[in-house]
Amino acid sequence: VYALVRVADEIVDGVCQQAGLDTAAQEDVLERFIAETHRGLDTGYSSNLVVHAFAHTARAAGFGRNLVDPFFASMRSDLHYDDPAGLDERAHDSYVHGSAEVVGLMCLAVFVREEHLDPATRSRLEHGAARLGAAFQDVNFLRDLADDTDRLGRSYLGPAHRLTDADRDRIVSRIRDQLADAEAVIGLLPIDSRAAVRSAAGLFAALADRLSRTPVEDLYRRRVRVPDLRKAAIIAEAAGRTWRERR
Repeated sequence: VYALVRVADEIVDGVCQQAGLDTAAQEDVLERFIAETHRGLDTGYSSNLVVHAFAHTARAAGFGRNLVDPFFASMRSDLHYDDPAGLDERAHDSYVHGSAEVVGLMCLAVFVREEHLDPATRSRLEHGAARLGAAFQDVNFLRDLADDTDRLGRSYLGPAHRLTDADRDRIVSRIRDQLADAEAVIGLLPIDSRAAVRSAAGLFAALADRLSRTPVEDLYRRRVRVPDLRKAAIIAEAAGRTWRERR
């Protein structure tokens, strides 16, 4: 899943452009990648190893174009981004649904592929997975302010190109709400996926804390990260909690 979305993201985020392709050529590359993904989903085979692995996973987990096509819709929108005012709330939510929420739902489908879930539990897990994906995306929007603004000329987080500290606080508050919704249902996941999901959620919670303490003008100059020792502690804590749940 990650490999497929990473390839698509690289196509629209400047790699093709850096190779000398104009917009029409970039669109052609993306559309051929989408068509190959569709064929892989339909047939279970692709000569493209990333697409083949993704298609095999999707078919085994029981998802298809219902989640794939919203993702590609957001990727297409990046190639046609031409709004100097930035994304308003509705456009932001639509973009995040396709670029992140459906990816969370893809991962959830993989995690629970062998589970027999009642409708209420499945609905709670799907809500949490979508909210976690949205939190990841908004964190990365804040972390990538400099690159998105200066290199790509995109403003994903609001109608103003330059955010204020108050804007940052509002966005971080939304991220924390999203993470809380996700963390509330991690215990419903199969035991073999909980430590990884907890680790990821913990890492992005730590990033949100660091973002909340970083002046927004600094975010336009540098990318916030969590130190390696703190990452190790987050993973150890997640693994320990999950180990205790096994007992």
